Amino acid sequence: MSKKLPDTIIQSFRFASRQYSDASIFMHEAIARKAGLAGADHKYLGLILQHKELTAGDLSKLTGLTTGAVTGLIDRLEKKKLLKRQFTKDDRRKVIIVPNEENTMKLLQPLFLPLQQKTSNLIASFSVAEIQAIERYFVEATAIMKETTDDLNNK
Repeated sequence: MSKKLPDTIIQSFRFASRQYSDASIFMHEAIARKAGLAGADHKYLGLILQHKELTAGDLSKLTGLTTGAVTGLIDRLEKKKLLKRQFTKDDRRKVIIVPNEENTMKLLQPLFLPLQQKTSNLIASFSVAEIQAIERYFVEATAIMKETTDDLNNK
């Protein structure tokens, strides 16, 4: 269902969305620096945490990173004791990445706690219907971004 919205509304929404995206990138870069991590490594670590364990190849497919970049990422996170490599019994060439949730939480939770408290207060200021609309936007926009990422990675 497509509605014709006034251009000013669309432009205003896109401007706010770009500002949100930019602020998110800058904040995550600052968090990474404060945690002693390179660039977006903490975002990749968050992805690894969601999967509990995965192979280096899986991580490469999920992120679009080259296998060499994934190896560097694993090296950096392993050095900080935020994950470890495990080899499978059947094929020692196959590496399973296992996050160290305890060490990761010790490192990142203090940096995220103020953000989580502030965003919880912000969310509480919306009605259930507003929250559902915002959530719908995030879910559907995320699907569009994933599709765009896949298209770009496969060309």
